[in-house]
Amino acid sequence: MRQQFFQHVRANGRAARADVARALKISAGSATAVTSDLIAAGLLREVHEPTRETGRGRPSVALEVVPSAAYVVGIKLSSRRHSAVLSDFVGNVLAGVTLPSSNQRRTPTQLLDQMTTLIEMLAQKGEISVGNIGAVGVGLPGIVDMESGVVRWCSLLQGDDVDFAPAFAARFDMPLFIDNDTNMLTLAELWFGEGRDKTDFAVVTIENGVGMGLVVNNTLYRGSHGVGLELGHTKVQMDGALCRCGQRGCLEAYLGDYALTREVGVALDLGEMHNRTPEDLLDLLFDEAKAGNTAAATIFRRAGRYLAVGLSNVVQLFDPPLIIISGERTRYDYLFADEVLAEMKTMTLSDMRKPCAIAIRPWDDMVWAHGATVPAISALSDQFVTACETSNA
Repeated sequence: MRQQFFQHVRANGRAARADVARALKISAGSATAVTSDLIAAGLLREVHEPTRETGRGRPSVALEVVPSAAYVVGIKLSSRRHSAVLSDFVGNVLAGVTLPSSNQRRTPTQLLDQMTTLIEMLAQKGEISVGNIGAVGVGLPGIVDMESGVVRWCSLLQGDDVDFAPAFAARFDMPLFIDNDTNMLTLAELWFGEGRDKTDFAVVTIENGVGMGLVVNNTLYRGSHGVGLELGHTKVQMDGALCRCGQRGCLEAYLGDYALTREVGVALDLGEMHNRTPEDLLDLLFDEAKAGNTAAATIFRRAGRYLAVGLSNVVQLFDPPLIIISGERTRYDYLFADEVLAEMKTMTLSDMRKPCAIAIRPWDDMVWAHGATVPAISALSDQFVTACETSNA
């Protein structure tokens, strides 16, 4: 009961104990007892709220989670930059830092060194000791076995089947939670964003690769082994373009950064491109398209058509009321032009369902990192409330 009580208050931000009692269908006496236990444990506190008619009656008393009960770190790892945030137990961001990255694959030790640097930078900026951090969540571009925590594959890493837990435990006395970065962004939407008011929605991300997250009945769906929803590696063309996963015809091979830059040299007659970064090439391609370069615009329009195929498959398979499209490439409006979304609709059985809403959310990396704090906060919540239940048994 304490766990349900605590989670209800956390989910609502603030709640009167009478409202929680009604929602959980428990007696007022039980609600008072649970409240006392959670307040004594330092997890909840009472706050006074003014009555609606100012100056009349006593202020009402509500409950809220104590922000300083714990501190957690959320990290997003990527090929351009690593981003990290320090948050309190409520999820308020207290500090944020970034670290340059690169497209080069690195050893697990090298990546762990970079994570360590981020954690230490955050502790210094947030003016707390590393020992005061209760847990760390990490989102990375790859496939993670959620049962074991093993990173099966990651575009940043040399080698497969990497288990960070032992090496991390040797450096820090705190739990580590690793997941696919799009799952972490989906959790950010579920806890802090537009998804707070939705029971079901999908998130599609377009950056260096293509990712997807799915919430069903307020819960992140991962598949039987935690490696599902790899939208970027669904096939849209038999024997098509080569994907970085080693297979051909993946959606990502037509939408990812490397897909858009694959034909830039020919389309723009650039000649040598080895001194140009992928980001520079993408910016140049987009600027040329906007300036009327037909070849450049065609690259984006073709990518948009493949995106329409991918989105229509999401609608057909999961029937979400909302798809949130996010990632750095959301600024390329060719991908989300009216004709692209109209084509998506024509490829679905639209007459049989209410149209799926599309929201474009150009989040920066700090929001992804914020989402990575969610599993850390959840785990600490379970740990603290369980300890409270044991001590009051």
